Amino acid sequence: MADTSGAAPPREPFCVAEERSGHCAVADEGYLYVWGGYVSVEENEVYLPNDELWIYEIDSGLWSMHLMEGELPPSMSGSCGSCIKGNFFLFGGFDDKGYSNRLYYVNLRSRNGTYLWKKITDFKGQPPTPRDKLACWVYKDRLIYFGGYGCRKQSELSDCFDVHDAFWHGVPPQPRAAHSCAVLGNKGYVFGGRVLQTRMDDLHSLNLDSWVWSGKINTTGEKPRSRSWHTLTPVTDDRLFLFGGLSSDNVPLSDGWIYCVKSNEWQQLTHLPKSRPRLWHTACLGKEAEVMVFGGSKDDLHFLDTGHCSDLLIFQTQPYSLLRLSLDCIGRNAVLLESQMAHLPPRLLEEALDKITFWSATNYRQGRKAKAEDLEETSTS
Repeated sequence: MADTSGAAPPREPFCVAEERSGHCAVADEGYLYVWGGYVSVEENEVYLPNDELWIYEIDSGLWSMHLMEGELPPSMSGSCGSCIKGNFFLFGGFDDKGYSNRLYYVNLRSRNGTYLWKKITDFKGQPPTPRDKLACWVYKDRLIYFGGYGCRKQSELSDCFDVHDAFWHGVPPQPRAAHSCAVLGNKGYVFGGRVLQTRMDDLHSLNLDSWVWSGKINTTGEKPRSRSWHTLTPVTDDRLFLFGGLSSDNVPLSDGWIYCVKSNEWQQLTHLPKSRPRLWHTACLGKEAEVMVFGGSKDDLHFLDTGHCSDLLIFQTQPYSLLRLSLDCIGRNAVLLESQMAHLPPRLLEEALDKITFWSATNYRQGRKAKAEDLEETSTS
């Protein structure tokens, strides 16, 4: 279980992180960490507190909020969050003062319940120019940032898409923002995003050892439609999971696709619910190749910025292990199996208790959401 000595008391049973879009999320050692982003309050964009770190324990399904200390980053949206060996790195973003190119990190494996931000200033070379809506590849303990929206020079007033291309070879993709990146092996993949006023559907890869771009990858068969504000998540050694985003005709998307490197083709997942669109959300990989999508918006943020979400969508991309299926069965039927629980080995009992908590929390939240939807439907009828 998580060390909750530094956690604020829950506001309600089975509380959840506040709704938001444009936030950062990373997964590490069985936990999902969420920071930043913004919400809409009376048609105003309000950044979430910069000293709050929300932590989701994957096994038990419980959220907790921890207050952070140290050299706090400003409250921002559109920042890029990445994790290396338990350190959560935060780069770029947009705040009340404009675009940022500051770099911060925090140790997520703190054993005393204290999460201390530190600003990194002792680096060599020049950092990327200020930007938001960028993406990152993590490879061999390196953070490789690509794209984003910002200004080429601090003295320029006009916005433009910006990318550093001084040392790579091949045919790079057009400069873009609100795209998605993922690493498979030694290649960094980038899909879609916005180029000026156009949303793209192109797929590229960059060899992260030789710095050679592939050029546009011509896949076989059907492929995802053009989009921005989506996510791309590696789920196996040769497969990527694409979810959501905003289409070229400003429609929030709820479709999911698997790209297979070996066959060089996209496959649409037909079993996903079509009523749960998301854009400018985050997606992280769980313990058994499930993809955890948190937050984001269900509306077109350009025209109807009111649909920020706080629920966690979990997409199973491969069959669960027999142990996982058995624990889920125990968790769903805890009352029926209560008299037999004491016969489980201690370690298995602990895992089973986590699953009981998980399904209790899930049922509570689903019931609460159903009541809220009924009240909303009643008030509008």
